[in-house]
Amino acid sequence: MDGRDLVRAVKDIGTERGRRALLSAWRHRRADAVGLPRRGAERARVPGLLTGTEPRPGGGVLRFARSELLVRVTVGGAVFWGWDGAGPEPSYAVVGGGPEPDPRAVLEPDTEGGWRVVSERVTVAVSRHGAVEVRTPGGTVLRRELPPRWWEPVEGAEGAGARWLQRSEVPADARFFGLGGRAAGPRLRDGVYRLWNTDPRGGFGPGDDPLYITMPVQVVVADAGTHLVFHDNSWDGRVTLREGEEGAGSGADRQGSSELRVEGGPLRCWVLTGTPARVLQGWSGLTGAAAVPPEWALGYQHARWGFGSAAEVRRVAAGYAERGLALSAVHLDIDHYDGHRVFTVDEERFPDLPGLARELGERGVRLVSIVDPAVRAGDPVHASGLEVGAGGAFVRDARGVEVRGEVWPGSCAYPDFTDPAVREWWGGLYEERLARGFAGFWHDMNEPVSFAPFGDATLPRSARHAMDGAGGDHREGHNVYALAMARAGWEGLLRLRPAERPFLFSRSGWAGMQRYGGTWSGDVETSWDGLRASLALVLGLGLCGVPYSGPDVGGFGGSPSGELYLRWLQLGAYLPLFRTHSALWAGPREPWEFGPEVEEHARAVLAERERLRPYFVTLAHLARRTGAPYVRPLWWGAPEERGLRDCEDAFLLGDALLVAPVLECGADRRAVRLPRGRWYDTATGAAYEGPGQVLLDAPPGRIPVLARAGAVLAIRAGTGGGDGAGEGAGTGAVTLEAWAPARGRTGGGVVIRDPGPGFEPGKVERYVVRWLGDAVVVEDESGNAVEDVVVRGL
Repeated sequence: MDGRDLVRAVKDIGTERGRRALLSAWRHRRADAVGLPRRGAERARVPGLLTGTEPRPGGGVLRFARSELLVRVTVGGAVFWGWDGAGPEPSYAVVGGGPEPDPRAVLEPDTEGGWRVVSERVTVAVSRHGAVEVRTPGGTVLRRELPPRWWEPVEGAEGAGARWLQRSEVPADARFFGLGGRAAGPRLRDGVYRLWNTDPRGGFGPGDDPLYITMPVQVVVADAGTHLVFHDNSWDGRVTLREGEEGAGSGADRQGSSELRVEGGPLRCWVLTGTPARVLQGWSGLTGAAAVPPEWALGYQHARWGFGSAAEVRRVAAGYAERGLALSAVHLDIDHYDGHRVFTVDEERFPDLPGLARELGERGVRLVSIVDPAVRAGDPVHASGLEVGAGGAFVRDARGVEVRGEVWPGSCAYPDFTDPAVREWWGGLYEERLARGFAGFWHDMNEPVSFAPFGDATLPRSARHAMDGAGGDHREGHNVYALAMARAGWEGLLRLRPAERPFLFSRSGWAGMQRYGGTWSGDVETSWDGLRASLALVLGLGLCGVPYSGPDVGGFGGSPSGELYLRWLQLGAYLPLFRTHSALWAGPREPWEFGPEVEEHARAVLAERERLRPYFVTLAHLARRTGAPYVRPLWWGAPEERGLRDCEDAFLLGDALLVAPVLECGADRRAVRLPRGRWYDTATGAAYEGPGQVLLDAPPGRIPVLARAGAVLAIRAGTGGGDGAGEGAGTGAVTLEAWAPARGRTGGGVVIRDPGPGFEPGKVERYVVRWLGDAVVVEDESGNAVEDVVVRGL
């Protein structure tokens, strides 16, 4: 127990819930004392010298004096290696065991007694001591993994398996990104980053780590190229990063380094190389294509912990409609439950939820429900879970006793979502939610959380999980718990409504979570630092393969000023998940609560999101097809430009737009770094040439947004009127907007229109924009001119 834990414990002990949480935490500690093996004497180990090889498809096995290494280059260029018999399966991240080995890639001798596997896109070289290098086809080293080290229990000593350490080197100019959702990103500076999904217990800012989603996924960008590395291990670990430094004059470079320490599990790794677009496409193919949200989920959404009643929901929804403010969905938090118990409703405060859902639906507004994993012991859901399988649906400790934790409903049990039978049972429970009229779901508290005044606020590490037949404890199951819960909900919704794409997003998760929806920031603090952290989280998660995410606009727990709220709203309008959400004790988040000036500016922000919603539809389908996130760092198309790698206060929205949010109090102008090419200020029409930096106006009513010359994107015409709610604000026809290319050049774009609520892929429309005399024309793939295009930038 550290000092912060002690202060928290003293505060909590004065409340009934705090006393119960204290007892729960002590029970968990005792369970670990009994159920976790003691780590006795250990022996450090390294692979030793290479003694022999065995060719296999795509590579082979290299045997060392004290270990062996499997190396495989797959079709498409993804590289896998695993030590001591570790293969691609079983894995919660990788779909179907990964791609097939490349039959053209063979194991062959290399210099100085090592071996290598050469393929069209990558070369993997293994030294006689066990170091692994990933090289470009031209021979430049992108990453060098030094021989790993293990610490194994001495024979006869009671132990918990091997801990291991992997040190890596990258070029001196390289920059690190990824590792899941990190508030201090998107560029990850020198420091230690923990791999353990954690509820930070209160509003978080850039200095807080870890948060809800951690992944052992690094994206490394250097002059030599871009690569993604994924150490497929869900155990608790730490990554220590240190950026390199180029030597001045004739001085030697200091390489960048990454050190990964993990408390157990397999030592196995995937690496993908190429352009950022190719790397993310390969990552999507490896871990699964991203879910496409329903079209309405790309609009503006309003949530609050503390609506309190159906009457308050009606009042807020009517406020948006009466003021002509766009609204797509209203989210209900735990206060709509009966005693905070999942899959229940407080019938006194919400007497007719189906009727409320129908009433909102007539305005084009959907109702979205929170779903927590913890089940109140003794309630009907708990009783039904006890009938699942031979031992019930809930996590048990090493003695076979059901694990209990303290959460909002009181004493709770936790479904073991790593058991297929439990996932099927849990997925069926969403039938109750659908019958109530809910159209979407957000998973909360699924790290999982058990309130505790000290230590980790989660389940005991000795708690047992099925791990889909492999068996294991919470040390291995913790980080994949939310991923498995999302899978249970997603698959259940598919069974219940097979003709509709589910809408589901989750506070916690792991690599591959994009298959089942998206995520949001969690309880980001209400501050300018929290606003900056919001952008960092979305960018970092997108590079880890989770394209659909967004923050709590305005922060979760505080009362933002009108300026901070508006700047946050302006940022959120260009992020995939556009949602306000606030705590029970926080100030309001309705735009009209900040005064008439903020309300008018907010109206323009929401109308612009409605205008761009067809563009977001295109980006959602492209993310599924290509793995490219909606929101991309400025270096996405030009990773070799070092100035762009260090730019963290602006981003690309698809290929067409560059967004430069205002992240500082009182700012009415800001510098914007431009990638190569011509860029138009969408507000003034002024043209700027990149690469370079420009100073643009950012008055209270807008932030700088620039369009790439030659871009073509889908928009909705005629927005900003109507009743202002949901589809009523976006009744205009979908049309095209084109930005004039530079003289003598052409441009173009891709449009994918919403194919409906089902799983149809949507037809890809490709357009070319060019000058014809003194006019700009847009043509389809057949060369036919397209009419009724809004042409800008002339």
